[in-house]
Amino acid sequence: MENRNVPFFTPFGVGLSSREGTNLKVAIIGASGHGIFVLEGLRRKPNISATLAGLAPGSEGESITALAEACHADGLCPALYEDYRRMLDEQTPDVVAVNPFFCDHEKITLELLERRIHVFAEKPLALTLEGLARLREAYTRSGVHLGCMLNMRYEPALRAAYNAVRSGAVGDVRLVHAQKSYKLGRRPEFFRQRATFGGLIPWVGSHAIDLIASMSGQRFVSVYAAHSTRNNRGHGELEVSASCLFRMSNEVTGTAGIDYLRPSAAPSHEDDRLRVAGTKGVIEVRDRKTILLNSTGVSELEPDASTSLFGDFMDEVQGTGQSLVSTEEAFINTEAALLARQSADSGKIVFF
Repeated sequence: MENRNVPFFTPFGVGLSSREGTNLKVAIIGASGHGIFVLEGLRRKPNISATLAGLAPGSEGESITALAEACHADGLCPALYEDYRRMLDEQTPDVVAVNPFFCDHEKITLELLERRIHVFAEKPLALTLEGLARLREAYTRSGVHLGCMLNMRYEPALRAAYNAVRSGAVGDVRLVHAQKSYKLGRRPEFFRQRATFGGLIPWVGSHAIDLIASMSGQRFVSVYAAHSTRNNRGHGELEVSASCLFRMSNEVTGTAGIDYLRPSAAPSHEDDRLRVAGTKGVIEVRDRKTILLNSTGVSELEPDASTSLFGDFMDEVQGTGQSLVSTEEAFINTEAALLARQSADSGKIVFF
């Protein structure tokens, strides 16, 4: 009997031998990250023929109740499982989203790659450099697609900035600064231990790191970082503030400010900002607005909400499109986050 999850190779890349152009089975493992991206992608991409077939926790003690309720609110009725391996055996999905406790990203993604199932994984892909190397090797052998939930490039205001930078609106990029600031609130128990959470830089900082790399178009050379657990309101080992200084190729500088210090009375949960300075102008993103300042004056750019992260990934799986975030970029992003965390732990500059 043919295994429908084993990819076949065509001149156009990887396809699914029994579901190409038909209904794809999707499943979600875990509910501790951004599984909601799957629901948003299916909602915004009605031309994708896909069924959300199953939902299961990916970590011991993890609750999937809130995500299951969100599924039902969207008119989706996935089968609920206590054991994700049983779900994989019974539902034989084509695509699986992975977002359990962060310490289990690597283990579950590795198993899916070995089963030759397309993976849409939460970031960071792994919490150690050794684990990341294992994933690289498994991905290379698998022949399937591996996407990552690095969604910042898909935020409409940031997408507008990316389009403008790539079109040369600010000339040669020299500086990139990205800010990620959130309210702390009361975080789940697994956030309170480095072994299960992984650190503020790999979790929240991954987004800022992706913006630095994508906006600059340069490669990482070195990083110096610092982080602190002070005033974390009883959250154990959770860092609540961090800063990173990346030296990039072509003498470009990238900086990131990351924190859980946004006041509880603030009007929104997050305060994401971006500044890209180049030889011909500056682009700034704040409060979901994109402002370009160059020789023609000041202008506000139209937000770009043309695509979604999961929608693009599904197009990539079906061979009809491509994600803004490549698999290689996801691996590089994870490495950069882990090396920045290493620098913050050691107080030393780390070279790539």
